[in-house]
Amino acid sequence: MKATPLPIRSLSDLFRLLDLGKPQHPLIALLKHQALPPLMLATETKFVSDLYVILLKKEVRFKLKYGQNYYDFDDGLMAFMAPGQVISLENEEGNPVEGWLLAFHPDFIQPYPLGKKIKELGFFSYAVYEALHLSEAEKDMLRELMVQIEREYLSPIDQFSQDVIVSQLELLLNYANRFYNRQFLTRKKVNHDLLTRLEAALESYFSSPQLPQLGLPSVQYLAQQLHVSPNYLSDLLRTLTGKNTQQCIHEKLIEKAKDQLATTTRSISEVAYALGFEHPQSFSKLFKTKTNLSPLEFRASFN
Repeated sequence: MKATPLPIRSLSDLFRLLDLGKPQHPLIALLKHQALPPLMLATETKFVSDLYVILLKKEVRFKLKYGQNYYDFDDGLMAFMAPGQVISLENEEGNPVEGWLLAFHPDFIQPYPLGKKIKELGFFSYAVYEALHLSEAEKDMLRELMVQIEREYLSPIDQFSQDVIVSQLELLLNYANRFYNRQFLTRKKVNHDLLTRLEAALESYFSSPQLPQLGLPSVQYLAQQLHVSPNYLSDLLRTLTGKNTQQCIHEKLIEKAKDQLATTTRSISEVAYALGFEHPQSFSKLFKTKTNLSPLEFRASFN
């Protein structure tokens, strides 16, 4: 029987877990990793948190699993966790980590535009192995920003304290967005391998004789096949190709539809069903949206 993840509903819960007493602020906390006591966990322990958590690690002395591959990273990395995600922890003796842990409750940013914007940042839904790997210059920049947040966090609270910290948080997240975009572009071998595997997965799916019963592939299905999270896959594709995962699915679908319309005598309904559509009207509408021609008009262009 699987153990139920332990709930972390508040910063007070988090501080009790870490044996740190009471938090200085009820809605936000900034902690240095080297100041944290070791967790006494006998086995892997799972938690589910109501907090946003940002980890910035200065030293990483373990092998990081990234998709199906392992990479040795001595450089710093960032990881982002949103409320509702399950976090797994286990003791790693002899593997010291330096850096920062920034945690805040959604209520802290709710009155600000960031409260809405943060839900649109895909990297809060990436898997942990899709962490952000930082260059030396990027590490220095983010460490400096963490120090600024710490300085404000430790200062006496006044009417501007929350405004300033939320602005600093937004700047931190804007930098993270920029650096993830850089990572998508610079990790060419890994990312282009993923594009190749995506093309193979789509080709295999659309060539399946069970396609009429299976229906169209979902973003979640493809992400699972490629061992990445759905948001990471779409963000990576958008950076490399200008299209998200759904658009790539539609592109392959239209390619297959054009082939059938040009080389077979199947009716439009038969082509639609063969491609996984339940309703031919949906197929015709999508085809015209993507090509500016109806399926019949496209077929007629070959006569």
